[in-house]
Amino acid sequence: MKRRALLSLPLLAAACAEDPAQSYIWGIGDPVRGAGLNATRMLGDTSRWDGDPAGAAIAAAQLEFLARSLRDDPIWSFRVNPATIQELQAAVAEMRNALGISLTASNADVETLLRQASQALRAGSEARALAVLSGPNFTVPPQEVLRRLGSLPRLRRVSAAAGMAGNEILSRR
Repeated sequence: MKRRALLSLPLLAAACAEDPAQSYIWGIGDPVRGAGLNATRMLGDTSRWDGDPAGAAIAAAQLEFLARSLRDDPIWSFRVNPATIQELQAAVAEMRNALGISLTASNADVETLLRQASQALRAGSEARALAVLSGPNFTVPPQEVLRRLGSLPRLRRVSAAAGMAGNEILSRR
């Protein structure tokens, strides 16, 4: 039995690799918990996404998801330290400035657009990704957003917020 469980671990990890922000596996049924537990890995050093704009888009979507969920989700919002929520909002601003995304766009809208862009890139459709990355939610041309997704620097505020969010989730068993 133990051998089967160990053999299935790579399958579970592969299932989470595409979009940890939507992963229910490591969150044991709770996507907010799953995203929080993955936050440090996904966002601790955003330069890890150099050359992988699809991965960077998912990481940025995860940040939007965490900021929105820990602020608004009725299960989590009252349990999370307000300083963590404030730090996540500052991290969202840092990430959006780095990518050329409007600071006034809603977290849910930006999250959806970033997920769609990632899916398009993973499917090999740069044209579809560019179409998703255009519009009023972006402050730079779509080609520039895509370029920035492919060459994110290490964002210190994002890294700190990811650590804080992960600690909050771990401390709220």
